[in-house]
Amino acid sequence: MKSILVPVGSSKNAESHLQYAVDFARAFGAKLFVVQIYNVYTKAGTLVKIDHILERESAAFLKQHVSKIDTNGVEVIVKTFKGKLVDTLELACNALDIDLILLEPRTNSIKDEVYLGKTSGKIVKQTDIPALIVPEGYQFRPIENILFALKSAILKREDSLLPLRSIKDQFHSQITLLLVKTPFHNDGDFDVSDQLKALTAKTLKSENATTFQGVLEHYKENKPDLLCVVRRKRGFFTKLWESNTILKKDFHSATLPVLVLSGLK
Repeated sequence: MKSILVPVGSSKNAESHLQYAVDFARAFGAKLFVVQIYNVYTKAGTLVKIDHILERESAAFLKQHVSKIDTNGVEVIVKTFKGKLVDTLELACNALDIDLILLEPRTNSIKDEVYLGKTSGKIVKQTDIPALIVPEGYQFRPIENILFALKSAILKREDSLLPLRSIKDQFHSQITLLLVKTPFHNDGDFDVSDQLKALTAKTLKSENATTFQGVLEHYKENKPDLLCVVRRKRGFFTKLWESNTILKKDFHSATLPVLVLSGLK
């Protein structure tokens, strides 16, 4: 893992989240790109160009933000981009060859009952960038145990497991594979490839209405430091995909970092 990106918003958790991102990048010897995306909404008859003003203020804000963090041993690069959030973020990640994006659950929501706010929800839901969702106020520590939940172990993208493999190799993590049989189960869904077998220490099986419910059944018993799921159109967040906002009452492991991999199929 060589390049990590962290988008910075205006949440009260922004400073601790950025410190986690720096500490995480330090463990991998990776570059950390700290970015902010702004947009300009102009009114008819407006004479003053404000693009350069917003860009300057955004860059100054990021530099001040970074100055509060212990960045020792990490190359931190500040970038500002103009455009729509999701499209611009995807372009930036492609241009910077980003391996992983670190997200705050709530970048600007002030509602305590919210787990994943609209901004973070959009990024997770509408992009195909591997993402690590880090709980508010969570301090960095080595990731020793990972619970990897799937309803289908069929792999068609060889690079989809790279973020998970990088974390396993870096921290010598033990990965438990949880295969959840849902009503949409197909023959062959539980045929684990040699590639996936090589990553995992043990395999559990569960039968539930959704992958999400299978995780709720097993994550406390396995006490993982990280939950890993797959971004699919109707995958782990099936119930939760209906809205960009996810409530804590609907996601009981809100104190656990969640690694969202790109779609395997």
